[in-house]
Amino acid sequence: MQIAEIGLLGATGPAGSALAARLADVGYEVIVGSRSKYRAMEARDVIVDAWPDRDLRIEAADNHGAASAEVVVIATPWNAAAETAASVADQLHGKVVICMSNALSKVGREFQPLVPPRGSVSASVQAEIRDAYIAAAFHHVPAKALADLERDVESDILICSDHPHATETVAAIVSRVPGLRPLDAGELSNATAIEAFTAVLLQLNVRYRTRVAVRFTGIPDHAVAVSGGGHASGVAGSAAPVTAAPVDGTRHGDDDVDDGVGGGVGPDVAVT
Repeated sequence: MQIAEIGLLGATGPAGSALAARLADVGYEVIVGSRSKYRAMEARDVIVDAWPDRDLRIEAADNHGAASAEVVVIATPWNAAAETAASVADQLHGKVVICMSNALSKVGREFQPLVPPRGSVSASVQAEIRDAYIAAAFHHVPAKALADLERDVESDILICSDHPHATETVAAIVSRVPGLRPLDAGELSNATAIEAFTAVLLQLNVRYRTRVAVRFTGIPDHAVAVSGGGHASGVAGSAAPVTAAPVDGTRHGDDDVDDGVGGGVGPDVAVT
């Protein structure tokens, strides 16, 4: 199934709006959603006005409108992710839903991971919409880097899901974005570690006054090629070392803080 339209719930924060811009830039029709359609319209206008020479097909809607898309991304702050999913559950039946939120807290100058009762934000979302196909992804991408459409973002995107179809769908979306590489990181239970690792990336941003993205070495490109069967990317053989590469950017989330990494609080990862 070729995806044409992607909706983002809670996409008015740095992470969500950055991902919306990047997805629109590679040809997807994007619906920016928020609890308030007017806030979504403001977020849409900021993106479009920033890139007047690009053909960005972005619409604005409330979260119900955004949930009508073929694939839906939850880009809210972590403590609103499950509630937001539940509020549009009737529209998510049978759809691939991507959760990019990280449960983090800042204590002094330190970022600390929080573990929700179900183990991860993504698992909490799955519990609210059991008939949707949940995948955890986009946790470690710097929001500012993602929002800068003039530069590619060099980063691996870890994808966790209990549903091979969801993993394949997300991997296909990631593969459309120059510089991003999708990696099948296994079942949704692994989202606990992936979300928590965002705290480490944020701390590296603070310590070294930079914004980092994650690359895994030792995995050949042919092993992560998006395929039609099974999980989209296979990680076989010996364990691969991780490298944290500095990038020019920051990351994502709806009404969130922009400390840097993907969907939550992140190293130039976006905080959702």
